[in-house]
Amino acid sequence: MAHPDDVDFGAAGSVAGWTDAGIEVVYLMVTDGDAGGFDDGLTRPEMAALRRNEQRAAAKVVGVTDVRFLGYPDGRVEATLDLRRDIARVIRQVRPDRVLMPSPERNYERIYPSHPDHRAVGAAALDAVYPDARNPYAFPELLTEGLEAWTAREVWLTGGPSANHYVDITDRFERKVSALRAHASQTAHMPEEDLRAMLHGWLSASAAAGGLPEGRLAEPFQVVDTA
Repeated sequence: MAHPDDVDFGAAGSVAGWTDAGIEVVYLMVTDGDAGGFDDGLTRPEMAALRRNEQRAAAKVVGVTDVRFLGYPDGRVEATLDLRRDIARVIRQVRPDRVLMPSPERNYERIYPSHPDHRAVGAAALDAVYPDARNPYAFPELLTEGLEAWTAREVWLTGGPSANHYVDITDRFERKVSALRAHASQTAHMPEEDLRAMLHGWLSASAAAGGLPEGRLAEPFQVVDTA
């Protein structure tokens, strides 16, 4: 993901379901979120350190303990070869079956998920999955580091315009809220009832779009077979 809190807004309920089922989940944040927050009293390095700690705390809420950061500058991410290599490196280290990432497409129905950093990270991550991580001749320095090629079998895109899969998180809604409240620098300005109402509206609409019964809450994804 591009920033701390992106995974929690987009997929914390689904992640909680995966870890509950015994699936190991690793987070990779491309930036430290140093351009975020509302506190002018903090320097940008202090904000970055705070947001890293907030992401680690939020991750624990949904059963994730391995949280990694690449340290790219918040607000200035581009889908460069260096970023593709750095993401491919972690894919080869972790060797995942599934890679969750922001959609590289702009969503005109709901603009907020289409932050430029999100789209850049989505484009770079998709290229890192295919072809970079699986091609032993791409970024030969990774082989020198002892990292063999790896093929991830599927990609889950979040925040995009073309959802084709909906995960019922009704029973994990409270954990999603708790994970987001852990990002106090981003959510403390919002009364909890307002945050809950905002999330409930998004997730209810997604559940309806996915054909789930009334009263259910769902996180939407576009699932892509990359095996």
